[in-house]
Amino acid sequence: MGSLAASLRKSTRLCRPPLSIPLRFSLSVHPFLLPYSSSIGSGFHRSICSDANAEYLIPPPQSPNPKTPTPLQMQFESWIHMLKPGFSPSDVVEALRAQSDPDLALDIFRWTGQQRGYRHNHVTYLVMIKISIFGNRYRHAETLIEEVIAGACSASVPLYNTIIRFCCGRKFLFNRAFDVYKKMVNSEDCKPSLETYTLLLNSLLRRFNNLNVCYIYLHTVRSLTKQMKVSGVIPDTFVLNMIIKAYSKCLEVDEAIRVFREMGLYGCQPNAYTYGYIAKGLCEKGRVSQGLGFYREMRSKDLVPSSSTYIILICSLSLERRFEDATKILFDMLGNSMSPDLLTYKTLLEGLCREGKGIDAYEQLEELRKKDALMGEKTYKTLAKGLHFLSQE
Repeated sequence: MGSLAASLRKSTRLCRPPLSIPLRFSLSVHPFLLPYSSSIGSGFHRSICSDANAEYLIPPPQSPNPKTPTPLQMQFESWIHMLKPGFSPSDVVEALRAQSDPDLALDIFRWTGQQRGYRHNHVTYLVMIKISIFGNRYRHAETLIEEVIAGACSASVPLYNTIIRFCCGRKFLFNRAFDVYKKMVNSEDCKPSLETYTLLLNSLLRRFNNLNVCYIYLHTVRSLTKQMKVSGVIPDTFVLNMIIKAYSKCLEVDEAIRVFREMGLYGCQPNAYTYGYIAKGLCEKGRVSQGLGFYREMRSKDLVPSSSTYIILICSLSLERRFEDATKILFDMLGNSMSPDLLTYKTLLEGLCREGKGIDAYEQLEELRKKDALMGEKTYKTLAKGLHFLSQE
């Protein structure tokens, strides 16, 4: 009985964890702290207790804590060290423009902005916003823009125009562009420029999809035009054409003609787009003769209309049974390497047929087939069948 007790004491002493094992090891690597009833714990206890010479355990190797810096982190650290104490906004601009990664540029921008005695100006914000836009970091650009609007830096025309251009290109930021414009109008040293009005007018005209929508935005076009005159900004032909187009789209052709007459006061000459917008607006308004007059004036200046201008003139004249004028414009269109669509051909040729001029319509169809290289066999047969049907009535 005494020998059995001595053996149990010896076994218990061997299975007790040595005092040299650090307490920082977790349960997952320290089997002595596992319950004996668990499969891992009981197995380990059996293996240790079976070795009478075991005196201590070797702790498992530790994985190194410090991580190797990434190339992006190393590049960031190198640029931070290159910015000497007391760096200026021009130094930050140089550092930002040297980055090919927009995220790294933003990290440098944010780090420099947190340094004591330094504050970003309108130039650094302009450069960072452009980098974010060109790098497709639109969320970053939006955040920077909100900071500028909140007054994070001084105002400048190039900065605000860049913001307006970005907002006009994003559908859900369209109203924000006009918020920036209002800040420019109310400022003393950052008034809207010709570029500002060009961006806003161009953005408005892209929304002139139908007549009802046109009337909604026409008020804004009028307001911008009035403000441009009040502020002394001299428009160019492109801006005046956009104003004329807006009025013509809304069938406010008298206003469009008024702007057309004022072009000489600004030293601008009307071009083919100017005449085309007015001619189309007049035809849609029902003033076809006046639209034809603008077409003739345009051709007298050797200006070539667009295909849409040709088409609306041909159709409008055909509907008014002025087939001779419509035919002349059609052949002028073909002479300028433009081809009308099927509807335009049908409007003219079938109009002739309904007027009892079926033979003239057939002869004209054959002549058009020779001159229009783009008229396919399908188009020709469709037109011929339509004329044949009408001539049988």
